Amino acid sequence: MATVNEDGQPYVQFRGGPQGFLKVIDDRTLGYADFRGNLQYISVGNLKANDKAALFLMDYANQARLKLIVRVEVKDAKDAPEIIEKLTMPGYKAKIERAMILHVEAFDWNCPQHITPRYTVEEIRSLTAPLHEHIEKLEREIEKLKMKEGAGK
Repeated sequence: MATVNEDGQPYVQFRGGPQGFLKVIDDRTLGYADFRGNLQYISVGNLKANDKAALFLMDYANQARLKLIVRVEVKDAKDAPEIIEKLTMPGYKAKIERAMILHVEAFDWNCPQHITPRYTVEEIRSLTAPLHEHIEKLEREIEKLKMKEGAGK
């Protein structure tokens, strides 16, 4: 997420979380829970002076990139329990400090050229599971054949 301070100085900060952390609130609004981090609060400070931000959303596996131009509404967790509940990730234990509400003003699917496909460990496990199952089946068959061959001698 890119923001600028009151002097126009740009700042870029990675924002992320478990798959699905970015939630659709309505047809023009997204949101995510902002977790306790490095205690610098630079993006949050910049957004107090200028609520405009730009985001790059990367889908490495599918070589897709979405650019968003948004206005960001920052809500402290204790002041917005209803929106925090909507943005909470079940099973994710990080402390939520605030809700980041993204009012989308523009978006563009960016050119996929030069995006190197990348996969998570879980995605690789899921994609290779049928191969592992097939290998295990073949290994069992080999053992059975070895036993038959050994019994025939």
